[in-house]
Amino acid sequence: MASPLESLIASGTKLWLDSIDPDLVRSNFALGATGATSNPVIVSDLIKTGRFDDKIAALLEQGLSDNDVAWTLTNQLVADAQSVFLPVWEKSAGNDGYVSFEVDPLLEDPEVDMPHDERVAKYIELGKHWAQGQKNRMIKVPATPAGLDALEELCAAGITLNVTLIFTERQYEAARDAVWRGAQRRENLDGFKSVYSIFVSRVDVYSEEHLPQLTDAAQGQLGIVNAKRIWQANKEFWSDKPVKLQQEMIFASTGTKKPEDPPWKYVAAFAGSDIETNPPGTNDKVQESGVTITSQVADMPSEAVLADLDKHVDYQHLEKTLMEEGIAKFANPQKALLKLIAEKRAAITVG
Repeated sequence: MASPLESLIASGTKLWLDSIDPDLVRSNFALGATGATSNPVIVSDLIKTGRFDDKIAALLEQGLSDNDVAWTLTNQLVADAQSVFLPVWEKSAGNDGYVSFEVDPLLEDPEVDMPHDERVAKYIELGKHWAQGQKNRMIKVPATPAGLDALEELCAAGITLNVTLIFTERQYEAARDAVWRGAQRRENLDGFKSVYSIFVSRVDVYSEEHLPQLTDAAQGQLGIVNAKRIWQANKEFWSDKPVKLQQEMIFASTGTKKPEDPPWKYVAAFAGSDIETNPPGTNDKVQESGVTITSQVADMPSEAVLADLDKHVDYQHLEKTLMEEGIAKFANPQKALLKLIAEKRAAITVG
């Protein structure tokens, strides 16, 4: 009998790990994971384990700044994960086997308040820098105004993109259209691959806080319905385009926030297509559950639930609210990472 994660993969879902912990990458690869994503929180958590103290000390001895230590270590961790998934990338001819590398979140730091054009130029510069020579690396850019305005140039330069921090169909369409404009400026579309990370559980946190008038049946369903509608729009858009590789949705933020929700709530809801990036803890809980997961990505709640959501959801307000929170959650972890490295530097100096 197939394990829960095996049944998820058998349903047609690509399972990616929301971590670049070398040990978890290897163990989840053995469970069937075919890719991974990274962010500053993941890197910080790894540093806190103490497992990378020697590497950090060696980098500090080279005279690197805290910022350079952070990015050098991140680059090494992502590259190590890439080496694990490279055979997948080669076997799938570039359709799978990627590891995402997040461009500097401090570009969106409200405290810095960088001018828009300067921010766009920096996204393009850093995206090209971190993608250079990397076969199975995706450059992760947020669907902020500056991030969206950088996508066409990055894609035209041949870079494989993961557009993240997407909450609404408006953001998805803006990202997809910019990427497609860039793709059409390439010499050919043979290696063109793009993914769009739609956040799920945060949307349900929003509906609990801002939409208490939803029926019990509709509450807790907005994240799923919103993501499935965007998935359907993505499927329809690419159906008639002359592309060899799949242009996919990533269902992100798939860990449940409410203790009463089963840990497989979102994992099962999107089974059957595209990509899920699951936190390691979610994968563990799903695996322990013993549930058999079947394709549900095309299934929708009842008409009554859909009507209730459509009546009450203001997507403009949802996007504004979640993007404000999202940008803070985007920039603050990078500040925390730099602070952590400064503390390591101080400890080494004292020692």
